[in-house]
Amino acid sequence: MGSREQFYADISTQCNEVTPSCHLVVVKFPNDETMKFVVDCGLCQEEAGYELNQKLTFSAEKIAFTIVTHNHVDHTGRIPFMFKKGFQGKVYTSEDTQVLLPYALTDSCKVLKDVAKRNHTSPLYSELDVEHAIEKVVGCKIRKIEYPNNNVRLTFYENGHLVGAAMVLVQISYPGYEDINIFFMGDYNNKNMFLDLYELDRLVKDMNLTVVTEATYGDMNSSEMHECFEENITRCVSEGGTAIIPVFSLGRSQEILYKMQEFQNKGVLSPEIPIRFDGKLGIKYTNLFLKGSLHIKESMRNFLPQNFTFVDKSTREPVLRSTDSQIILTTSGMGSYGPAQLYIPEYIRRPNSLIHFTGYTAPGTLGGKLKSTPIGEIVEISGLRVKKAAKVEYTNEFSAHAKADEIVEFLKQFSNLKLVLVTHGENSKKEILAKRIVNEVDTKDVGILDRRYVFRVGPYGLIKTLTTKYL
Repeated sequence: MGSREQFYADISTQCNEVTPSCHLVVVKFPNDETMKFVVDCGLCQEEAGYELNQKLTFSAEKIAFTIVTHNHVDHTGRIPFMFKKGFQGKVYTSEDTQVLLPYALTDSCKVLKDVAKRNHTSPLYSELDVEHAIEKVVGCKIRKIEYPNNNVRLTFYENGHLVGAAMVLVQISYPGYEDINIFFMGDYNNKNMFLDLYELDRLVKDMNLTVVTEATYGDMNSSEMHECFEENITRCVSEGGTAIIPVFSLGRSQEILYKMQEFQNKGVLSPEIPIRFDGKLGIKYTNLFLKGSLHIKESMRNFLPQNFTFVDKSTREPVLRSTDSQIILTTSGMGSYGPAQLYIPEYIRRPNSLIHFTGYTAPGTLGGKLKSTPIGEIVEISGLRVKKAAKVEYTNEFSAHAKADEIVEFLKQFSNLKLVLVTHGENSKKEILAKRIVNEVDTKDVGILDRRYVFRVGPYGLIKTLTTKYL
């Protein structure tokens, strides 16, 4: 066997807190050849987004291939930008994400063009860049090995985060050396009402392994979740109000529609209350669920509630101006894009209305602003100054992210865990989760993966850390 410094992989990230997910892996082979690949390349959703989104921390033309863990904009939104900057390789993802990705990238392109127009700047990428990206996507079957090249094997495993999401095992090989095994959990969840999920293979559990895990809810246990959505929504409409529910187009939208059906079946929500859904991308995704275009449970294909209609530009105005009680799901989930920009300014003025966010709202987004604005105070929305009269609520009960105890339990199943790298979370939450993993998980090393450090790993785990120039 050769020395540790002859065969290694350097792992770094552009993500300092929650978004954007973008991991660079640089492999050094014993023959002095180098290979680079990227895991996810998303858009930053925080306030520093514009500056971060405009640059890559690597030369795109030198990337051999890209892996996409799932179809969320903070993981996929800059894939076309990579092509614009010279990337020519393939993009490996699950079969369902291959179906979903063209819709997402086309929508991202449109949103970015609109934002650039308002800011008098150039769009991050064009429709042609999106076309190039889509042409290069390879849909991989779950649990079937793919070979991007002679030295790399990829295996995608089920992940409950959303339909199409996958955890990805990357095995890097070289003759005469043990494999370097890196397991990217992506955004992880151990459950999903639309999916059948299975245990990992024993072979994977026993590997010498480096695991990259998220920490979105690194400071919370699953037992701490407070379920308030049903009570808040049903109370609002029973009192004659309208509930506006900003939702993410994929996963959250469909889950909440199913919840509405459950509320009706339980008798806590009258089927006389109209339920609307507005948002082009969310409607397209919902139709893919309904048409059987995705690998979801057969029993979950009928998830629409009674008295439900889709809303588009031609039918939006009467829904927007109505004073009758109704429930409106609208994209986007953080409130800053899509039809939410129309519904929230209208209904935030109405005392009998409820704006109910169903997931994470990044600082600087409309959802984040509304959270910190007391009722009766003025809030800025798309240039308007509006007095907040409606009730605004938040819940994490629909979160597609595992909580800290669930991540710890997942990590405990590995018998030869060499290194755990914590990423994708606010700094305080990453720190809390990292300390918990040190105390509760049998692993040799634990690190926090952000822009400050590069972690050099080999077949037997961590070799050393290096300070990165990307501060």
